[in-house]
Amino acid sequence: MPAIAESVPTKVVQRVRIESIDVVRGVIMILMALDHTRDFFGNSGLNPTDPATTTVSLFFTRWITHFCAPVFFLLTGTGAYLSLRKKSKSELSRFLFTRGLWLIFLELAISRCLGWQFNFDYHVVFIIVLWALGWAMIVLSALVYLPAWTVAAFGVVMIATHNLFDSVQSSNWLWTILHSPSFLVNTPTHTVFVGYPLVPWIGVTAAGYGLGQIYSWPAERRRAFLLRLGLGLSTGFVILRAINVYGDPQRWSAQKSSAFTVLSFMNTTKYPPSLLYLLMTLGPAMLFLWAIDTGTPRWLRPALTIGKVPMFYYLLHVPLIHLIAIAVCYARYGQVHWMFESPTMGQFPVTQPPGWGYSLPIVYLVWATVVVTLYPLCRWFAGLKQRRSDAWLSYF
Repeated sequence: MPAIAESVPTKVVQRVRIESIDVVRGVIMILMALDHTRDFFGNSGLNPTDPATTTVSLFFTRWITHFCAPVFFLLTGTGAYLSLRKKSKSELSRFLFTRGLWLIFLELAISRCLGWQFNFDYHVVFIIVLWALGWAMIVLSALVYLPAWTVAAFGVVMIATHNLFDSVQSSNWLWTILHSPSFLVNTPTHTVFVGYPLVPWIGVTAAGYGLGQIYSWPAERRRAFLLRLGLGLSTGFVILRAINVYGDPQRWSAQKSSAFTVLSFMNTTKYPPSLLYLLMTLGPAMLFLWAIDTGTPRWLRPALTIGKVPMFYYLLHVPLIHLIAIAVCYARYGQVHWMFESPTMGQFPVTQPPGWGYSLPIVYLVWATVVVTLYPLCRWFAGLKQRRSDAWLSYF
């Protein structure tokens, strides 16, 4: 007799997620691709944040992407706190420690070779965002045993006070890793450059961990807090920046026009992120979290999908942009060798040949192509993570 097929229901892994956090995370991942598209397709000889040489459109193309790293680090901490709903503190600590090591490995072995540079020439190494995020997780793995308010206070103090050390000049390797972006190694044969010092990124992640507490509050209290926090941080930025004494090593100044004076006012320091840089970005981010706390608008649903799988998106978007750049380069020059060479300083991620660099409309077109191409893959992977509970999925 023929076997009788039995219908076995597929097990669905139930995970409770905060939609507003995923939406905000998704938006900043989309914006991140704009910045990295500009890295590959823009003119590396133009400093987009220098009011003396930039244009308003180029400045704001770069400025809007300033929100990406601070918000991502902050929400990493928030997500860690929220995971305590299904993990013990020891389990969370172990996960943060191992995931931190994994991110450092990804930075040095995968993202560098298969994303940014497309080579295994370790004569030139740039240590950037995944490195800092990995160490922030490792430090947080120890901090989680403290009360959440203590962790938050640690983060806030680090953010608020680290600019007191801006005047410290040191070639010590530890100071370079902690606070001063510079060369760890700079010889004729080897270059190691730290682009993301750990302070205050560790503090931003710790502050985000403390922020996670508000998601156990009643909705009205939470929304009122986000609104007050967002307005307070944004107002604090305007006041401190206007005083022009503390909070950023780069002072603003009057420029050739009122519009460019505004650009100077908003041109804060990212490497390392100054107090004013973080107030300028995290204040509006809190207002965004407040605005969508009641629900996700339909037009932001794609961002919600991407925000559920941010590391998966991150690891795919850089090599995709690089591959598109190679295709365009071959069509234009007939050869692409420079797309596989280690970059020189000032031309990260690739050493651009004479004449390379496209206008902003082309950059935006490539950016849109990258996001649209990646969306179906992110949707598939988000569905996979929802259906499955394999441990390896939590590392992407």
